[in-house]
Amino acid sequence: MNDPDAEAKLIRHLADETRHAWLWSLQIAQLGGTPVEVGDGYQRRLNAKIGVPTDLIEIFALTLVADERAQNRYLAHAASRLLDSSTAGVLAYVARDEEWHLQWIDGKLRELARERGQEARLASTLDRFRTIEREIYTQLLDYEKELLM
Repeated sequence: MNDPDAEAKLIRHLADETRHAWLWSLQIAQLGGTPVEVGDGYQRRLNAKIGVPTDLIEIFALTLVADERAQNRYLAHAASRLLDSSTAGVLAYVARDEEWHLQWIDGKLRELARERGQEARLASTLDRFRTIEREIYTQLLDYEKELLM
């Protein structure tokens, strides 16, 4: 990608995601738990259904779709009456970052599609990725409910 501004934003985005993983690991430890490997989780299921993105439009579209879900999930958890204050603080922090991620990725994605004359392809790619993502998310919600029973 020959776009210094987008490269800088992508580096910040990746740094944010790494920091989020670290914050969640710390939070889990503070609550007395230990982070565990998730063998068949969200990202692996997305990869199995979507495959490896073939270009920037697909990479950014997949990033947008996954970050939309993350943001929605963070906001849903933040609304829980059972939430402790330290977890609420982590949720608020990562949700602020996700808001920025969504704004910059959506803007860059639409710009790329417009420059390449691929607005229709972008729309169909987003529709396809969102459909797959919803299917995977629904499966994981069902699994989550089983764990809580």
